[in-house]
Amino acid sequence: MTATEPLEGAPLITPSSTDHPLYERIVEACRGVYDPEIPVNIYDLGLIYTIAISPENAVDITMTLTAPGCPVAGEMPGWVADAIEPLPGVKQVDVQLTWEPPWGMDMMSDEARLELGFM
Repeated sequence: MTATEPLEGAPLITPSSTDHPLYERIVEACRGVYDPEIPVNIYDLGLIYTIAISPENAVDITMTLTAPGCPVAGEMPGWVADAIEPLPGVKQVDVQLTWEPPWGMDMMSDEARLELGFM
């Protein structure tokens, strides 16, 4: 096993800092960002994998896109950072794109499925 391989039983997506006081405000900020090709926000689409918030209120976002060839791949991380940075208490924001695990329609919230006519 190499150092880059995940440990057996380790989650594919790192858990978010759901117990942090800023978490819900950050989720709402992410819900204000939309993929221009899909009329659903990126959070409910399941594109935000991890919201990690340090004790110093630095925010690290790990996200993906619906496809590697997405035309806004270069812009979307900036849109997410721009939505979160103005929140009171946030010290800094770092947004990283990942392709592992690949996004799938099963990652969408029920609200997104309903909005897109899949329910």
